[in-house]
Amino acid sequence: MEKRVNVSETEPLAYKAMYALEGYLSKTQITKIHKDLIKIRASQINGCAFCIDLHTKDALKNGESNQRIFLLNAWRETDLFSEEEKVILAMTEEITLIHNRGLSDETYKRAERMFGKNYIAQVIMAIATINTWNRIAISTHLQPEIVNNKEYVL
Repeated sequence: MEKRVNVSETEPLAYKAMYALEGYLSKTQITKIHKDLIKIRASQINGCAFCIDLHTKDALKNGESNQRIFLLNAWRETDLFSEEEKVILAMTEEITLIHNRGLSDETYKRAERMFGKNYIAQVIMAIATINTWNRIAISTHLQPEIVNNKEYVL
C-alpha cells in the first residue's frame, strides 16, 4: 500500500485531542472487557486491520480468550457473551453502522435496564472514539506490525 500522511507528525495537536479522549476513557467506569469488545468489534465492522491487530493483542493481554475473539463477529450465534456484553456489542454495531438507522430504541432501552446513564454515555463515547481512530488508520493506510512476515508476537 502506498504510504500516506502521518497525521501524528503532520498535525500533532489533532493527535493530542484524540489522546485526550483516550485519557478520559481510561478514567471511566467501562470495564476493560467492555472496552476491548467495543474496540475490536467496531474495527472489524470498519475493516481496520491496524486496530483489529492492536486491540486483539490488548484484549489477550487483558485476559480475553482466543475463542471469544474468534467468535466476536458472530456473537449473536453463541452463548459465550453475557447479556451486558451483548447489549454493548449491539450498541457498538448500531452506532458504528449509524447510516442504517443509528442506535435503536430497543437497544437503548435494553442498555437503560442494565446500565446507568453515565455508563451509557461513556460507552457511546468509547464507540465514537474507536470509530474515529479507525477512520484515521484506514485513511492513512496505517499497517499492523508484522513480525517475521509470518506471525505476530504477543
